[in-house]
Amino acid sequence: MSVKYHIITLGCQMNLSDTERVRSVLDHMGYVWTEREEEAGLLGILACSVRQKAIDKVYTRIHKWNKWKNRKNLLTFVSGCMLPADKEKFLKLFDLVFTMNELPELPGMIKQYGIVTPAGLQRSAAAIQGKTEPGQVPTLVDLLKHDPPTEEEINAIQQERGVMDRFWDIAPSYTSSIEAFVPIQNGCDKFCTFCAVPYTRGREVSRPSGKILAEVKYLIDHGYRSITLLGQNVNSYGLDRKGKEMDFARLLEAIGNMGKESGREFWVYFTSPHPRDMGEEVIRTIAAYPHLANQIHLPLQSGSDQVLVRMNRKHTVQRYRHIVEQVRKHLPVATLFTDIIVGFTGETREQFEETRKACAEFKYNMAYIAMYSPRPGAVSSRWDDDIPAEEKKERLHILNEDVARTALEWNRNNLEGQPVKVLVAGRDRKGFLSGYTEGKIVVRLLGGKESWIGRFMDVEITSVTPFSVAGKAVNVRQRVPS
Repeated sequence: MSVKYHIITLGCQMNLSDTERVRSVLDHMGYVWTEREEEAGLLGILACSVRQKAIDKVYTRIHKWNKWKNRKNLLTFVSGCMLPADKEKFLKLFDLVFTMNELPELPGMIKQYGIVTPAGLQRSAAAIQGKTEPGQVPTLVDLLKHDPPTEEEINAIQQERGVMDRFWDIAPSYTSSIEAFVPIQNGCDKFCTFCAVPYTRGREVSRPSGKILAEVKYLIDHGYRSITLLGQNVNSYGLDRKGKEMDFARLLEAIGNMGKESGREFWVYFTSPHPRDMGEEVIRTIAAYPHLANQIHLPLQSGSDQVLVRMNRKHTVQRYRHIVEQVRKHLPVATLFTDIIVGFTGETREQFEETRKACAEFKYNMAYIAMYSPRPGAVSSRWDDDIPAEEKKERLHILNEDVARTALEWNRNNLEGQPVKVLVAGRDRKGFLSGYTEGKIVVRLLGGKESWIGRFMDVEITSVTPFSVAGKAVNVRQRVPS
């Protein structure tokens, strides 16, 4: 009988990407994924110390799981983004606690805990044939063996190994055949006063470009339609390896050229850049290559220079304005997304109004707005959280309405009544086929077939709301075989 496992992922897309590598390790150990946590003998969480709500969910889950141990054998683990203080508390609650760069050692940790792994009970056919041993961590080279890699690709994959390279070497178990996340960087050097990421993931480390390009090529060759490059500050990619590694613009250029040579349809996204490092060269590169999507996620955080100083953002509103002007100049049809914090320590009503003015000026298609809450470890956690909760809620509501107005205006002017290229990604909660435009505007399809999932199609937009649109397919494109 197979031993089943279940993982709960909290936080950002980076944790989702990390989960795919954790699943790959467990799959090769002989464990079998289950959607139902109560069926699992191995339960894990990828935590997120960046948000208190996410940490609260960790405690809720582990208390429930530890009660289950009274009636069945169960092994629990936690990893992901963890502050030192959270990690110390987790050590008393979970059986295994490890960081992502320790993932290659997970099979050994489980065995040392006294658990006989499914793969250890019998030699698999793959082992008999001299392939990957049961429990051995699968690598990117193994992934590429589906289509034998060239000597050049293997050499690229075997580049110098840094603190994260052994983790990045692990071939992910992609959870979708349409959309994929590719990590290009880990950690952050910016030390924004509200953020815990430098303390959970450490300093910036760039993944070798050879490994990134090899993984992207694999995804292109296997028919993936949407590829997202991930990092805390993607546009500072390569700065920690000056003279040894290409910068972010060159990396995008290399991927753009791969798209040209492939003859396939796909979109490449990235998240998220930092205004301090966002240069015009990156924007020009996106404009030059059709496969690089016309969508920019550029965190603002605040429209007040005074607040930005307290946040240690190291950019001004004018600097941000210059970047947006370059986006509008070189990518006139691009959508613009952002992140904003309301109610940061000391934010006056006048400073909040400056943020409203910035939103009105930049006309965002989407803004992820959060009420400020202190995170242990971050600098601002030592300051008074002096904005009342009700005031934060009011500012959140006002800003959401402001962004909704500009987003609705953009959708009416640019999408309504127009045929738009859409990637059909699946079904929404109400059962309708759903997808998104190149600019990541959500599209609900009125009618359609299951076979359309994973295809690009031309959709005539018949109705719009601030953050989504609806329409009918007018042309279903043939899917290129992988």
